[in-house]
Amino acid sequence: MNALLNIIKNFPKYLWSGWGAVSSIFLFITLWEFGFQQYGELVLPSPQSTFHTLWTMLHTDSIMQDVHITVKRAMWGFIISAGLGSFLGMLAGLFVTASIMSRPIITILMGMPPIAWIVLAMIWFGTGDNTVIFTVVVASFPIVFVGALQGTHTLEGDLKDMSDSFKAPLLMKFTDVYFPHIFSYIFPAWIAALGMSWKIVVMAELLSTPDGIGAALAVTRSHLDTAGALALVTIMIGFLLFIEYVFMEPIKREVEQWRN
Repeated sequence: MNALLNIIKNFPKYLWSGWGAVSSIFLFITLWEFGFQQYGELVLPSPQSTFHTLWTMLHTDSIMQDVHITVKRAMWGFIISAGLGSFLGMLAGLFVTASIMSRPIITILMGMPPIAWIVLAMIWFGTGDNTVIFTVVVASFPIVFVGALQGTHTLEGDLKDMSDSFKAPLLMKFTDVYFPHIFSYIFPAWIAALGMSWKIVVMAELLSTPDGIGAALAVTRSHLDTAGALALVTIMIGFLLFIEYVFMEPIKREVEQWRN
């Protein structure tokens, strides 16, 4: 509860500290404008044209329904992969045998192209939510698993011995010794898995479903609507940045204060 209150209290300061990230976005838009001037509207529409198309899209019911469907699929896939990957990764990190046995399985999962999982999921589940969510989970799970395994496996013995020698309560050991160390490995894995979830969900929708942002991208491709495609990409990037920097980054800063 105190951690949540600290996050809320420090949130305005956190937003003010983000001016560097905002300036990098403006720099990217400047380079985007330069690319438009070099290659023209068909290859790379101007930021103004893209944002105008985006504004128009956001006032249509169909695109908002597609956004809702895509966000729901991506978040379910991320939540499942983060939960399973964190639990099983920490469990494997506690036992050397489990860690060794899981290594080839994780290598296979990470080496398997997402497009292959999409094809298999379409055969197994047909076209719909299950295909997309399954593909997101199977692509994101190994990332979280490896982070959780490494965090658990590299717990410092000196810290554990010190907490034992002072007879620290079990809850204190977990909150002050085990959790901060493991979280420093798991949280970056969550961030990577979140990014993977957004990329995979659009790819899976483009190939296997009639709805969602991926399906809308397929329509813009067939119409050679580059501005529409970039507007849809902007929506996805906007949601990803919003979730990562407004929700996840403040949590990370609060939990990792022990580093200071």
